[in-house]
Amino acid sequence: MKSFINVEDIGDLQKALAEAQEIKNDRYKYQHLGKNKTLMMIFFNNSLRTRLSTQKAAMNLGMNVIVLDVNAGAWKLETERGVIMDGDKSEHLLEAIPVMGCYCDLIGVRSFAGLTDREYDYAETVLNQFIKYSGRPVFAMETATVHPLQAFADLITIEEHKVVERPKVVLTWAPHCRALPQAVPNSFAQWMNAADVDLVITHPEGYELDPKFIGNARVEYDQKKAFEGADFIYAKNWSNPGVTNPADYGKITSKDMSWTVDTEHMSWTNNGKFLHCLPVRRNLIVTDDVIESPNSLVIPEAANREISCSVVIKRMLESL
Repeated sequence: MKSFINVEDIGDLQKALAEAQEIKNDRYKYQHLGKNKTLMMIFFNNSLRTRLSTQKAAMNLGMNVIVLDVNAGAWKLETERGVIMDGDKSEHLLEAIPVMGCYCDLIGVRSFAGLTDREYDYAETVLNQFIKYSGRPVFAMETATVHPLQAFADLITIEEHKVVERPKVVLTWAPHCRALPQAVPNSFAQWMNAADVDLVITHPEGYELDPKFIGNARVEYDQKKAFEGADFIYAKNWSNPGVTNPADYGKITSKDMSWTVDTEHMSWTNNGKFLHCLPVRRNLIVTDDVIESPNSLVIPEAANREISCSVVIKRMLESL
């Protein structure tokens, strides 16, 4: 596996899930693969779970790890070609990337959407430069439009906790005080479409995700109707994707607090389990009582980030 961005990159999902369980049973089984190999993790944006879980996964596989926080201790990087670099950015990404590739065997990149230029964000401009110029296998640690390591961990968690063969899974928008990217909901929808689940996406009108991520999911604007009979509720805010009105891209066009997931919302489900990628704004996305309830899976879900990343790094090491 030379790159990991979308669900297609992982191949057969059942084989990937079986591999995840194998690694979970013995996290150090494949340490030999990473001996004398180095992972470089490059962060253009903040992280907690991604940083910790990815580094732990690489160490489990016997790798050395270099962590570069671009905004703390590195030269400020220019990402656009054709720019006269007479500002505060001292180095261009097109020189920095091949230099980084000299020092490692694999590269993980975290670079969020700017939420001002939809075309630029959805072209995955930064990530694709790493793929093109680094000379190394590259995986996404959340990009402008996708977060596949999170979605893979979400799927592992659902598989571990489902009580019916084909569960009903609901991705629900929830309000937030800041404009957030669509990467997590995009990937979640993409991976659930590839899995054997009944996926429903619910959000206020105008918040439609890009059709290529919605896939075969049913979109339901009535949140209560969407929640009825659900086995899993995945709550997540995202700013306006600009699908129906490009001028709204990256904006907050609704702050409707009736979409906050509370006990009443969960009562509409089939004893549904609650999921969220974290960090979560309590009593905005979800109330205290829901996230602290026995049906909350946010901690096992976060723990599975180590497992999803282990599978990806293992497969990349095997391809070297």
